[in-house]
Amino acid sequence: MKTVEYIKQPILQEMELFESKFKEAMATQVPLVNRITQYIVRRKGKQMRPMFVFLVAKMVSNGNFSEKTYRGAALIELIHTASLVHDDIVDDSNQRRGFFSINALWKNKIAVLFGDYLLSKSLLLSVDNEDFDLLKLISVALKEMSEGELLQIEKARKLDITEDIYFDIIRQKTATLIAACCGIGAASVGASNEEIEKMRLFGQLIGIAFQIKDDLFDYSEEKIGKPTGIDIKEQKMTLPLIYTLNNCDKSDKKWLINSVKNHNKDKTRVKEVINFVKKKGGIEYTSIKMNEYHKRALEILETYPNSPYKESLLTMVNYVIDRKI
Repeated sequence: MKTVEYIKQPILQEMELFESKFKEAMATQVPLVNRITQYIVRRKGKQMRPMFVFLVAKMVSNGNFSEKTYRGAALIELIHTASLVHDDIVDDSNQRRGFFSINALWKNKIAVLFGDYLLSKSLLLSVDNEDFDLLKLISVALKEMSEGELLQIEKARKLDITEDIYFDIIRQKTATLIAACCGIGAASVGASNEEIEKMRLFGQLIGIAFQIKDDLFDYSEEKIGKPTGIDIKEQKMTLPLIYTLNNCDKSDKKWLINSVKNHNKDKTRVKEVINFVKKKGGIEYTSIKMNEYHKRALEILETYPNSPYKESLLTMVNYVIDRKI
């Protein structure tokens, strides 16, 4: 499988320059904030979201680029980092990507305020530069991310999520930020509203496929980046489980709901649930759905002429499906 480094090749210089611009965007006169910022920058992930911004910008403009594109990528990364900081507080999580989370090191009060600081920096970055089109795209994403989280919390209490509600949740929770990346990439180089929406849809389709792939990891026997059964232990309603609940008889459904609600810490019971979902075709159905979204994303890319940027985006779409973590 082609790696993230391969995907990054056509925008390598831009990504390197982006790192320094992102640090600048986060800078402040408050020493505590700068210490937390340095910690975050040192433990950065794959930076897939800025890569989407840059690759889409280059693809739709035939290789053109502007300072606005850098600001768009910084805007996305500030919002994404803020959402991760707040997520760790909500989930009471002490780790993120194998490192201590901000709330584990500096406690909840400072973590909440730091997340708020990042959000305010992102808004000011747009307002100060009059990037109101980018601000609108990211504001829609922020609203939807919050709505998706709240909808999931509400529905998880009763385990009554239908497939339609599930797709609403993952579109808002996960896919909306990737959609914003692609929309912002197009908007930053002066694309038409029609093309911006086309790229937003492209990002949304990839984001949904990405989350469905995450659901499948919970049932995988391969050695991956997270333990199997973790979603069941956390009572998360994923697509394999929803499909199985909708396609089994009353007694099996009762046993399944009881297992997820009351026996989710019992390793043997969790394993039984995983095996039952597999037996009922939950994995097969989920894979089919993932591939449908994958195919639709590829169809949008095929409308663009060949370029190194399109090639990298094609590889990125396939990476989302083939990844092991």
